[in-house]
Amino acid sequence: MSGRFAPRPTRTTVRGGHVVVPGGTPGGMPGGLPRQAAGPGHVRTWTPAGPLDLGLVLGPLRRGPGDPTFRTTSDGSTWRTSRTPAGPGTLRVALRGGVVRGEAWGPGAEWLLDRLPDLLGAADDPEAFEPRHRLIALARHRRPGLRLVRTGLVMESLIPSVLEQKVTTDEAYRAWRLLVRKFGEPAPGPAPERMYVIPAPRTWALIPSWEWHRAGVDDKRAATILRAVRVAARLEEAVGFDPVQARRRLELVPGVGPWTSAEVVQRSHGSADSVTVGDLHLPGIVGYALAGDRDADDSVMLELLEPYAGQRHRAARLILLAGRTPPRRTPKMPRTDIGLL
Repeated sequence: MSGRFAPRPTRTTVRGGHVVVPGGTPGGMPGGLPRQAAGPGHVRTWTPAGPLDLGLVLGPLRRGPGDPTFRTTSDGSTWRTSRTPAGPGTLRVALRGGVVRGEAWGPGAEWLLDRLPDLLGAADDPEAFEPRHRLIALARHRRPGLRLVRTGLVMESLIPSVLEQKVTTDEAYRAWRLLVRKFGEPAPGPAPERMYVIPAPRTWALIPSWEWHRAGVDDKRAATILRAVRVAARLEEAVGFDPVQARRRLELVPGVGPWTSAEVVQRSHGSADSVTVGDLHLPGIVGYALAGDRDADDSVMLELLEPYAGQRHRAARLILLAGRTPPRRTPKMPRTDIGLL
């Protein structure tokens, strides 16, 4: 029975990149095909070589349910915005009958469509992964459409990752939402309401200190982002490096450490091996799932993941998606909104 039904989403599976993409409603065309949006857009179709689950592949790019750069709609579409080297763009992706249809608008439309297969994991090789634990094998069996996303963009993952340092996810998501909506620009094309493109590096650099404060971002995280956007062009060059070299480049920015650099290259490079260290919860989740050790630290987690060398991030994602977490025995981390101080 365990293999017949997908597990219900939990907070942990959501963190593992689980986003529900509706299968279509009577408001859309038959079979979940989205209505054609008003206004011409660039279109590309692509047929993946194997199973593909859009919610799992694109899920790590969503920063909370109110993310202004990411939306799923009832017609079965996933929308996202990006600031590409060619300019801002909006991308809508839908999957029907095993065929992906991408439609894009704005100056960055062609750039987004050129890289649509890579975004959806065409360069990923899930067959290279060999489960060595029953829990991971079951998670993989239940999630055959899991592929690792690759955006080819650094700053759009680096800035929200910095915002997530040392705070609760709710605080980080709120800060991202407020800052992008206030300083970003409306999404090109017929995107859903209240979707925005992230600010340009110059715009981030000009955000007044009180606006960071109102968004609940402390001086340390704000300063890290300001240092990063000043060298944004050099950081974007890292997409041409392998993940290890890219992380070295990112960590040259004071305030960007191993936790943050791993979170970035997992998305920008589709890195299958860049497991996140320095996380408050992940070692305990991995330790509990694989060895019943809820008190595992980074060294224990890395030892448990050693059989998956080269695929450690994929193994950690499957553990998160399995949803097996240690029972809570301490209160949740308190939320501190410095914007109210």
